[in-house]
Amino acid sequence: MDDDRIPALEAFDAWPRLRAGLLTDPEQERRIEELLGAMTLEEKVGQMIQPELWELTPEDVREYRIGSALNGAGVWPGRKRHATAQDWVDLVDEYWQAGREAYADRPFHIPFLWATDAVHGHNNVFGATIFPHNIGLGAARDPGLVRRIGAATAREVAATSMDWTFAPAVATPRDRRWGRYYEGYSEDPAIVHALAGEAVLGLQGEATGSNADARVICAVKHWIGDGATAQGADRGEAHCDEHLLRNIHGPGFFSALAAGAQSVMISFSSWIDPADYDHTPGRETAFNHKIHGSRRLITDVLKRAMGFEGVVISDWDAHAEVSGCTMQDAGYAINAGIDVLMVAARDAWQGVYHTTIRQVHDGTIPLLRIDDAVRRILRMKMRAGLWDKPRPRERALAGNVSVLGSPDHRAVAREAVRGSLVLLKNAGGVLPLARETRVLICGSGADDIRKQTGGWTLSWQGDDISLDDLPGAQTLADALRAEFGTDRCLLDPDLEQADPAEYDVAVVAIGEDSYAEMRGTIKPWGTLDYAGLKLSYARDLELLRRLRSTGVRIVTVLYGGRPMYTTEEINLSDAFVVAWLPGTEGGGVADVLVAGQDGLPQYDFRGRLPCNWPRSRDSMAANSIPAHIPGYRVPAEEQEPTGPHEPLFALGYGLDYASADPGPGVLPLDERIDEDPVPAVSGPLRILGPDAGAEYAWLLAGHQMWTRQQVVPGTPAQFTILRVGTCEGREPTEGLALEFTGYIAFICAQASSKRPRDLRGYLEREGRLAFEVRVWQPPTEPVYVACHDDFPAQPGLDISGLLHAAPEGEWVGFSFPLAQLRDLGMRFKHVDVPFMLYSTGKARFDIADVRWEPAD
Repeated sequence: MDDDRIPALEAFDAWPRLRAGLLTDPEQERRIEELLGAMTLEEKVGQMIQPELWELTPEDVREYRIGSALNGAGVWPGRKRHATAQDWVDLVDEYWQAGREAYADRPFHIPFLWATDAVHGHNNVFGATIFPHNIGLGAARDPGLVRRIGAATAREVAATSMDWTFAPAVATPRDRRWGRYYEGYSEDPAIVHALAGEAVLGLQGEATGSNADARVICAVKHWIGDGATAQGADRGEAHCDEHLLRNIHGPGFFSALAAGAQSVMISFSSWIDPADYDHTPGRETAFNHKIHGSRRLITDVLKRAMGFEGVVISDWDAHAEVSGCTMQDAGYAINAGIDVLMVAARDAWQGVYHTTIRQVHDGTIPLLRIDDAVRRILRMKMRAGLWDKPRPRERALAGNVSVLGSPDHRAVAREAVRGSLVLLKNAGGVLPLARETRVLICGSGADDIRKQTGGWTLSWQGDDISLDDLPGAQTLADALRAEFGTDRCLLDPDLEQADPAEYDVAVVAIGEDSYAEMRGTIKPWGTLDYAGLKLSYARDLELLRRLRSTGVRIVTVLYGGRPMYTTEEINLSDAFVVAWLPGTEGGGVADVLVAGQDGLPQYDFRGRLPCNWPRSRDSMAANSIPAHIPGYRVPAEEQEPTGPHEPLFALGYGLDYASADPGPGVLPLDERIDEDPVPAVSGPLRILGPDAGAEYAWLLAGHQMWTRQQVVPGTPAQFTILRVGTCEGREPTEGLALEFTGYIAFICAQASSKRPRDLRGYLEREGRLAFEVRVWQPPTEPVYVACHDDFPAQPGLDISGLLHAAPEGEWVGFSFPLAQLRDLGMRFKHVDVPFMLYSTGKARFDIADVRWEPAD
């Protein structure tokens, strides 16, 4: 490590015992025991339940004495995307007051607290500062900057009177296919270790138990090994021994907990130690590998060996994935050591509440385990000073709109953008751009704020936002026009009108579309080839080729949450800058690209790669060797299929303006191509209707609903987000009657085997996606039809206009060329979901006879 801000890391031969951060206060402990002794079992279990806003009412808080609630990403007061700070304060205050009223007949009360995911700023709140995602901060390698970002974020969270943020994420991501890759600072545990503790100190402050108005409780996540999953699978399995789990995936937790993190969120993933795995036939499932069900990792390691005294919280409905649990039964996970259960849906959290009480009475869950959980919850609340804080609407920063997106916070964000930029190439010194330069701005990311901000930005995936949702935000095009003036600077994203010969340089911004967990994960059959991932990305490569043919100098800026195979893009560029996911402050990119009035750089490139940069399309795994582990061997699942990994640019690489090396020359391309033949198709592919068979299962999912629920044609089902019934006049299994109720809802047909099919033959034969519809209530919002290889990723085709035009109560046939879906970015080689409908509005209609059919 050539940066003295990142100290060297030594190997951990055992799980480190915490000696700082969480220091027991005898007086607090006495008060905790008094409260614990006075509480009923029902009150204790209520403290352990954390529902989601849309599934909880103030009356529920009063009745069940609920201890905390959260708002999921994309959930706002009154469902208003642009809810103000005061709207949030009023909402939090209403639930806080219900929490007080719940104890009106008791001689004590337990404060209610509110939690949110503020992971790169207070990102779910309109007007908040949006900082670079963690991968960019790992490139900046500035611990002090990370602390200041944490402090600014905490201040903005406090302006909405919330108490708890589920941050920082301290995974050490080892596979670039993982959709949460950008939530980790680096594939190097030393960088993660150096930054994680600083994030905690920024959010919580240095003194545990302080009643600071501008500090919040933090939750370090996700314990442990979610960055280790094989093939980058979201909620997958980490196959490594305990030594590697501890030394590669533990260091971020070690520094965060030593800094005083009051809570830890558990990972959705599983851990399998090859030495412990029982290969005996019939015994493979005897071990509960889900970390949410691992007493060994939660109780034995985190709580006992490391001495963690704070709260262990589950992830969203994750207890239901533990063997021995169900959505309404979390007993096994509680016994493993979970203290607070994040259970979103109303029927689920109420089921967990009642089941837990019953299981304590019948001895399934020891009362001592409940007391341990509640003792930790009380301790966390007491250390956060919640008994002394005024009610939310009376707090010092409550509703202070000037705090959200304040100039000081935006200045820190802009500084972070400048520090995160990594210069991979600067041939001929094309950068910095002189003030008299005539600039042509192109590329899919030039004026797309979504590519800059990424996931977890006002909504879960961050793919449905615009500049109207982010007041004061600047795209790169905005920033460059501000620097050069509109008379010297033209935006032409697709090069439809400009003559490149009239310009000195083309600044081409490209990058990944916005995504978050699940939807951002690249399937095992995918590729890291930027131009090969989506049709829109391929258009960026073609744009670079067209520009290169004109002779104009090219500066390419790449946005994205992971290292990508971009060798041809680099070769076509005179300068190539990796900007990661910089957030709203596009001016920070321009600050470094553009020279000052004296012709000298205003700011230098300081960012260094936090990960190896891939040489080939299938260079998926990190394969960097952590320096602090003597004798480290790259695990088998991280080894490249084509041999030892040789990065195109190694971890730590990055040029600056003083670099004698102007950048690489022509880099060798990965010339391998897909030579798989296109399978022939012989007739229609039936999905729903006569002769559909059992190849596809119908599934329902909704807003952040990880667990997909099966829908059986012919069996009516009542879900909160979507009601499903049988179609009058059709055989029960030949159609579905759908009623969308105004929530985000998906219904899809997914391969029962979970193995995708190569359906390119239908595209070659000019095939169509066809189905019948009978409309009863036209949609209030767009309804999309989609098919793809990675549920629930989309694009989709909006059919709401056709639904409005359809005569009420009459069957109408709809048919779309598959080429329309291809043009939206659908890839047909691995089709997992051949049909999906999704909407956020209300609608009622029937569907039947869903099929793919070739034209001839």
